[in-house]
Amino acid sequence: MLSWAVTFLIIAIIAAVLGFGGIAGTATSIAKLLFFLFLVLFVVTVILNLFRRGRP
Repeated sequence: MLSWAVTFLIIAIIAAVLGFGGIAGTATSIAKLLFFLFLVLFVVTVILNLFRRGRP
């Protein structure tokens, strides 16, 4: 999922350099959404693993 966020970020940067404002804005929004979704899933996974290690 993080690779998708990086891919959309690269698309947004290329589109911004070429002057495609709408495409760049959309790709940036998708990249932000995927990054924060990845971040939330990562934190949830870390917390769940900490709770599992505590139980016998």
